[in-house]
Amino acid sequence: MNAKFANVSDDADTVVVFQQVAKFGELDALYQKWIWDGIHAESLIFANSDIADKNLATLEQEVRESPLVREKSSITVKSLDGFTYFNFNFQAD
Repeated sequence: MNAKFANVSDDADTVVVFQQVAKFGELDALYQKWIWDGIHAESLIFANSDIADKNLATLEQEVRESPLVREKSSITVKSLDGFTYFNFNFQAD
């Protein structure tokens, strides 16, 4: 994995089933598919230092309009330990 994402937090209750470092436009991102408490979802994770000059609402809209996010999927955004997580495509078992 790219050293930039080596410190992405691991939640003990979350099982990451796939992850890949990728580009989202010009930005480095970590793409994950995961399961937590029977919920399957996906995330795009950005280093806060890479998006410091970005408007989060604009970036959220770009994520929403990407082919990754299913139509009508909700998106949650959280910032934690130097990273911002855009979580989407929530599906219960």
